[in-house]
Amino acid sequence: MKKEDSGRVCRKDITAVKEADTVKLDLAAEKKRVYELFARERQFANKGYRYIAGVDEAGRGPLAGPVVAAAVILPLDVFILKLNDSKLLSEKQREAVYEEIKGRAVAVNFSVVDEKYIDEHNILNATLHAMQKAVQGLSVKPDIVLVDALKIPGLDVPQENIIHGDRLCASIAAASIIAKVERDRIMRNYHEMYPHYDFCNNKGYCTKKHVESIKKYGLCPVHRRSFSIKGWDCVES
Repeated sequence: MKKEDSGRVCRKDITAVKEADTVKLDLAAEKKRVYELFARERQFANKGYRYIAGVDEAGRGPLAGPVVAAAVILPLDVFILKLNDSKLLSEKQREAVYEEIKGRAVAVNFSVVDEKYIDEHNILNATLHAMQKAVQGLSVKPDIVLVDALKIPGLDVPQENIIHGDRLCASIAAASIIAKVERDRIMRNYHEMYPHYDFCNNKGYCTKKHVESIKKYGLCPVHRRSFSIKGWDCVES
């Protein structure tokens, strides 16, 4: 090997080591971030609570489709890469983290409440109903429930509502991901049934294309009749 070739190899090796060190630093920072995300769970564990469930929902705002709530109990020592509020992750990232949660959680459950229940009972009550069912359907009964911003009626265990809990609490973040992924899958299935409305992309939310489709084709069976937008009154149901 020529001397200059040897030098190039050395420089290449040094670059590779630097890149590896950067990866290690990023991973170390991510582990620290996720560890800190479990701070609330550790506080309650220190008070004697063993099974700590996080609860969150997806789908309160859309014009169509169900609201989905999820409840998740995580081991306190688990590390799940990119565990975070579902809204901060891409669809591909959510799917990957979803699989990690399902594989490593103590217990996971989700509940779907459809648009008919939403129209009859309003979206807040439908959301609370979905959360209640999600918790009650867990295979392991929680000792305490941590919920993002709301108080769930009808539970026989203590609960703590945490504002912006999906960004501050690991188990609530996990629940936000489960709920979002499950609801997105439902909306993709609805897209196959009602392709005019672009549910595979908008997931039922109020986009310009979605509204134009409603005005052109009318409401489909999964649209929420109790929700309204400008010009909704000119749409045939």
